[in-house]
Amino acid sequence: MDFTEVPVSDQGKGKKKKNKKTKKQKVSEEGEARGDDIDTKDGVKMERTEPVTVFPPTFSVSEIKNKQRRHLMFMKLKQDKRKQKIMLKKKKKKEREALGDKAPPKEVPKTIENQRVYDETTVDPDDEEVKFDEETDEFAAYFNRLTNPKVLITTSDRPRGRTVRFCEQLATVIPNAHVYYRRGLALKRIIPQCIARDFTYLMVINEDRKMPNGLVLCHLPDGPTAHFKVSSVRLRKEIKRRGKDPTAHPEVILNNFSTRLGHSIGRLFAALFPQDPHFVGRQVATFHNQRDFIFFRFHRYIFKNEKKVGIRELGPRFTLKLRSLQKGTFDSKFGEYEWVLKRHEMDSCRRKFQL
Repeated sequence: MDFTEVPVSDQGKGKKKKNKKTKKQKVSEEGEARGDDIDTKDGVKMERTEPVTVFPPTFSVSEIKNKQRRHLMFMKLKQDKRKQKIMLKKKKKKEREALGDKAPPKEVPKTIENQRVYDETTVDPDDEEVKFDEETDEFAAYFNRLTNPKVLITTSDRPRGRTVRFCEQLATVIPNAHVYYRRGLALKRIIPQCIARDFTYLMVINEDRKMPNGLVLCHLPDGPTAHFKVSSVRLRKEIKRRGKDPTAHPEVILNNFSTRLGHSIGRLFAALFPQDPHFVGRQVATFHNQRDFIFFRFHRYIFKNEKKVGIRELGPRFTLKLRSLQKGTFDSKFGEYEWVLKRHEMDSCRRKFQL
C-alpha cells in the first residue's frame, strides 16, 4: 500500500501550546488567589497562608445552621468582645495615670436608679412635717421604747412542710415571735384574740402549690395592714456556707425607702424588732428596696481588721413586692386602702418607683 504524508500545519501546534500556557496561568492565578504554595519548574516556591473566612458585613451568628458551630462562633465573638473591653479599660487607666490631676472625671454609668423619675412625695429627713408624723403615728411608741414588739406568726389553712419551716425560721429571726397553727379560723376572729393577749403584730404566710407566695402583715391594735407578694424563698438548708442559727436581737438596716409610702413601709418593718439590739451577737437583718422589690437578708459579721469585715449569711432569704396598704386592721370587704398596686398604670414606666 502506498502511504501519503499529510503535512501538519504549525497553527495546530501553536494552539495546543497556547492552551497549555493558559492552563498554567489559570492554576497560578487560582493559587495566588488562595495563597497556596505553587511549585514551579524553576523551583521557586510561594508562601502558603491559611484560608481566612471573611463574613459579609451583614452576617449574624444566628444564620449558622449547625448548632455546635454556631455555639463555638458565639463563644468566640463573646471572648473577643471581652478582650477588647479589657484592653480599652487598661488603655484608659494608663491615660489617667499619665495625666494625673489633669485627667477628666470618670463617666458615671447610666442606670435605671440614677435616671429615676422624680417623685413629689420624696421624704426630706429635715422636713418638719415628716418629723411630726413620726412622733404621732402608730409606731412612735416602739421607737420611744415604750412598747416591746410581740409577733404572732401563722399560716393559711392546712400548710405544707416548706411553709411551716419558713415560719419557724422567721420566728428565730424576729425576737419575741410565736408560731401558731391557724386551725381554720378567720382572721377577723384571730385579731381580737391577739389584741387580748398583747400581741402587737399578726403575720400570715399564704401558700400556693406548696410554696409560700404571700405575706399579710397587720399591726395591732389600730393597723395599718400591708399585703406583700413573696418570691425567691430559700431556707437555711438551701443556702451554701451558711452560719450557725441566730442567738440574739439583730440590728436592722432599712435601705432606699425614700418616698412617703416607702417611709411608712420601712417603719412598719422596723417596729417588728426591739430597739435595743445586742451588738455582741453581731447579727444584721437587712431590708433593701430596689426598684420596688424588697430583698430580705440575714447575716452575721466579724471585723477582721480595721478595714475589712467578713459576713456570712444565716438565712432565710426572700423577696417582697408590695400589693396594698390598708388603714386599720385586716378587712377585705369594708377596709379603706391607702395604696393599691395597679400594674398597667404604675408599671408602665420603668424609671418610676413607688417606694
